[in-house]
Amino acid sequence: MNSELSFKIVETRITSVETFVVAYPVTGHFKFFVTRDGKAPVRSTVVIKITDDHGNIGWGQSVPSPTWSYETIESVRTTIDRHLGLALVGLNPFDEPAIEAMLKGTIADSFSTGQPICKAGIDLALFDLTGRILNQSAAKRWSRKCEGSITLSWTIDTRSVEEVGELVSLATERGFHHFNIKVTGDAGFDVELCREIRRLAPDAFAWVDANCGYDVETAKVVAPKMAELNIAALEQPFPANRLSWFRELRQQGALPVLMDEPIVSVVDLEEFHRLGLLDGVAMKLSRCGGLTEARRILEFMEENGLLFFASGLTDPDLSLAASLSLYSAFGLKRPAALNGPQFLSETILTNPIAIAGDQATVPIGFGLGVEVDLGRMAELSID
Repeated sequence: MNSELSFKIVETRITSVETFVVAYPVTGHFKFFVTRDGKAPVRSTVVIKITDDHGNIGWGQSVPSPTWSYETIESVRTTIDRHLGLALVGLNPFDEPAIEAMLKGTIADSFSTGQPICKAGIDLALFDLTGRILNQSAAKRWSRKCEGSITLSWTIDTRSVEEVGELVSLATERGFHHFNIKVTGDAGFDVELCREIRRLAPDAFAWVDANCGYDVETAKVVAPKMAELNIAALEQPFPANRLSWFRELRQQGALPVLMDEPIVSVVDLEEFHRLGLLDGVAMKLSRCGGLTEARRILEFMEENGLLFFASGLTDPDLSLAASLSLYSAFGLKRPAALNGPQFLSETILTNPIAIAGDQATVPIGFGLGVEVDLGRMAELSID
């Protein structure tokens, strides 16, 4: 963020931090947003508004998903309203060391960063606020090029091989050519699922995400078979605390092993890399506390030659804008599993992020590069 220079130029203080619960309608089936009460599923988020003493405003977004992580809409909102928001008031938004110390001191770390999805929304709002004050885009802030577009992949989430043809056809109709595949933990089914996708899309870039669903013996059976089908990598095969399993699978060498859930801070990545547990990371800025820590992780990956895959937590609007800017700035070469455009409808933006087929345009405005439409946000708010 070039915080030292920014802090010398701008003297301003945070005066208020507000939160709003905004819910986006979900289209199609995705296992993380299945309801049990028969109601139409929604992707709920917490939108954060930070205002300074000159009336400048920054917007951020936290995207908890309790079936994926322990954080919930309620925990994010109460943590900000009762703890982090109050502690931010009076701080200079450009003073990164003071803000980082406050975030850690107010909500302590556990194994890694405490409540990182919650803190990501605050980090995005601060980045948006300070970027607007400086009249700088993300690219200029980082002294990197992040214009153009990011190629998106299509998420395949099914328990029926027979349904794959319909899903691939729908993706093709929407202009998508590449796939990230949610597997089930059933070795036989998962291999057949990959085989059918490869039959229907022989030239597609495709990788598998197990969402912690395998044990080590199952993973060692499926990985060579998936490699024969030209699957690019196996993401998060095991629960985050099964470190010896990661090492054992990586030593097999059949497929590159990606970590997702365990990589919350750059310290986590440094340690797991030193222990030889992974070949790369499926990056999520919403999981690791926002842009500040995500940049540190990506810089470490660049320096150490780790594989850079990218995904998200079905991010809409503000979180999606931040992800696109970050991934573009760090030269993402592989299709990104940012499936908000696939599964979500509606927007709170004045000008929605442009999606043409599988190409998502990287925002180039100040801050996060997008503008919030208060009327649209009110329509989707469920406060």
